[in-house]
Amino acid sequence: MKHAAASDQGLDRLLDRTVVLGYSRLGYAIRRRRWAEGDPRPEALAGRTAVVTGGGSGLGEATVLGLARLGARVHLLVRSPERAAPAVERIERLLRVEGRAVELRTERCDVSDPAMIDAFAEDFCARDGGRTALDVLVHNAGVMPPERTESVEGHELSVATHVLGPIRLTEQLLPALRRSERGARQVFVASGGMYTQPLPVDDPEFERGTYQGAVAYARSKRMQVELAPILDRRWSPDRISTFVMHPGWADTPGLARSLPAFRTLTRPLLRPAEEGADTAVWLAATEPAPPSGTFWHDRRQRPTSYRSATRPGRGETEALWQWAAAAAGLERP
Repeated sequence: MKHAAASDQGLDRLLDRTVVLGYSRLGYAIRRRRWAEGDPRPEALAGRTAVVTGGGSGLGEATVLGLARLGARVHLLVRSPERAAPAVERIERLLRVEGRAVELRTERCDVSDPAMIDAFAEDFCARDGGRTALDVLVHNAGVMPPERTESVEGHELSVATHVLGPIRLTEQLLPALRRSERGARQVFVASGGMYTQPLPVDDPEFERGTYQGAVAYARSKRMQVELAPILDRRWSPDRISTFVMHPGWADTPGLARSLPAFRTLTRPLLRPAEEGADTAVWLAATEPAPPSGTFWHDRRQRPTSYRSATRPGRGETEALWQWAAAAAGLERP
């Protein structure tokens, strides 16, 4: 038995190091057959409430579907409810065919805009006479602008959407998150591309050098991963578990828009969105809860760096946190 477990771990590490195999649909299929951890029990999230940012397409849509299948009431936080309407219709149709209750609500909020975050959070926390509880928060909304673009507050758009906005959103939703009876869970959807980038502590907003959308994206995802332990320490006293995961290579509309050449080259290997979203749904629902402040891929905790060149130096993560907390408008770091 020990030999079999060691063999499975060795295969898993090999898949991870090869990248192409581990991040593709092949890696998912191989790991799926060997997972020791089972799927969350049916109705694991019955009676619980979830918020998924960027829930109107791709990985967000798949995450909403996965959470709803486990019984959750899901709020889709999107920039345009009109553009998200087809995804909502697809999810509702599938749930009805499966004979499941449909409890979805679309909410308008651009998570790069602090004013919209605050307005949504204030309204959400006041619902049901101020008794609304939030059990699951998935930070999935993503952008990859081809040119350096700034948010309404003047921050580089990738870092505003992937780092500053999610931190502020969690902070503003604390009253509802604290009401979760079993303790709330939040999941940041990162990217395996973060392995290529160090923590940009000296230039978090990509103000120097030649801007590249894919690099800015990967840098902001590196921030999510490295900040996870700090966010865990900040919010664990409120019984909030914090996880970061990456989905591998998933075939989504966002990938088609942002990296069309990559999609064309790798399309036979790309995972369906539901396979990419699997670990986010699993982290939200599995019992007992996995260790908080950790980084995951395909239901297994992963190293945050494979090369010394991408590991933060002494004090760099804390320095980045001090910047992010101030930029996100937190009252205290």
